[in-house]
Amino acid sequence: MAHLTTLPNEILHNILQWLAPKDLESLPRVCKALHSFVKGNQKLCEDIYIHHFDSPPDDDDRLDWETELHDIVKLENICHRENVEDKEGELNFVYKVVTRLLKHASPASHAVETSDTQYASRNADFLNTLFEDESNRKAFLQKSSLFERVYRTQHHPFPALDKKQQQESAKLHCLYGKPILETGRLRSARTYPYACSKVYDIRQYTNRTRWGPFMDEAGDLKVDWEKVEAILIVLGSNIYTKKLTRLFNDVWDSPFSGSWKGSFISSPITDQSSLDAMDPYGVTGTWYRIVCFLDYNDFFSYNFTNPERDESPLHTLDVGEATRLIIMRIHVTKIEQAGPDSEYSSDLPIVHYEGISRPLDDSWDDNASSDLRGTVGLTKEGEVRWTSVSIFQGHERWKSEGVQLSGPKSGKVIGNWFDRDYDPHGPCGPSAFWKASDSETAHGTHAVLPRNFLLWSALIQMEDSDPEGDMEYTMENEEEEEEDDSESEPVANELPELLLDAELEIIEITHHIEDHPEPSSGA
Repeated sequence: MAHLTTLPNEILHNILQWLAPKDLESLPRVCKALHSFVKGNQKLCEDIYIHHFDSPPDDDDRLDWETELHDIVKLENICHRENVEDKEGELNFVYKVVTRLLKHASPASHAVETSDTQYASRNADFLNTLFEDESNRKAFLQKSSLFERVYRTQHHPFPALDKKQQQESAKLHCLYGKPILETGRLRSARTYPYACSKVYDIRQYTNRTRWGPFMDEAGDLKVDWEKVEAILIVLGSNIYTKKLTRLFNDVWDSPFSGSWKGSFISSPITDQSSLDAMDPYGVTGTWYRIVCFLDYNDFFSYNFTNPERDESPLHTLDVGEATRLIIMRIHVTKIEQAGPDSEYSSDLPIVHYEGISRPLDDSWDDNASSDLRGTVGLTKEGEVRWTSVSIFQGHERWKSEGVQLSGPKSGKVIGNWFDRDYDPHGPCGPSAFWKASDSETAHGTHAVLPRNFLLWSALIQMEDSDPEGDMEYTMENEEEEEEDDSESEPVANELPELLLDAELEIIEITHHIEDHPEPSSGA
């Protein structure tokens, strides 16, 4: 019987290509012959990589497959350490490998289980498995200055990190996609009040930041991931409070869903000469948008009643917000290349768009119904920047700046809205939008509305409030909430059918609102 090491190289390759990456790491230590065969064998490493992970997009640079596998195995080993303290020193390495895996992600042949719009990815699934471990989330996703405030307020130890590490942790949290709303079982461990204090601090809105989620520094625009993280938490908390999580769980409650370039499931473009065919960002279509804002009295009191403010963060803010769920329909109007003096990179074109926005929840709110126009482009840092202006009765009123978390045709666009004239007294707040369909004029209820929308519309008034400021989040309470959700599931199946039987198509209502809009206050 022939020994393994005496087999022809082709046969040995065909056998070893089915190894798990961690087994390949140990194989060179078996004997000199296997060491000689494995070390530097890029083709073997490539085949093993492709068997377990996504095939990188064609536009990726040629990879060092041996290094890629080595780093993935090291990432696994780090994440399998028992104690958070033993992992924390690896933040920089984990950041590099996670972002590289997402950069190299490519579509599977099917969608994410909970989604009709986002492709699945083996790279994303692998990362999701690693970060199911709470200790990994604590070690790598909770190291920004926001979490430092949360932990230090509770007198918990927190490692000394520089700004670069805090930015890396915040970006990992944003790519993870599911906002971390609490660090412990007490309400005092909630992240929301600390995130609010950053999002509604008017000092964060400056000319150098373009009033958006960018660094307050001279030079080219760079994303401030700690700002993006704070916005993500504020919006995520409101989405949870408004019982929207079940409607948009593929975007807001599914880790790493939509966290890579090209994750959106696009429809084929038949006319290759059209503007849509030349648009690298996938602008045209129907988008969901969420906007939150404070009562202006609360906003003004928070920002302007203490004239002797220093540069330190303002105190926590937890006064409640209003939330608007909006549907946008936009289309490309012009595509141009960035000039030599532009803020944008010339690697991708600047895309101009126009459209309309209409409310899905409060159709009587004039501020939610408007015309839109804006631009999408690539910053010189390589991030996708969205700028939009809301127009009421022909006059520009509100503006927003945002960044697409994972590049062109990915998941969420996160940013800030503010007064079009950059009023130093505000108001301003958080906003996000994400794509629902490539069609600007969607046909049929399911093309416009997320799953369970009708159920949410009927049950939204059943919100309950908790008067106990610092009550514990016990496991028993969580189980009761889950039981309550499960009891409502039969209703979810019946209510939409009853409404549809009554011919109350939401899309018809939406079209009626668009054709007969109520007068706008222009405010």
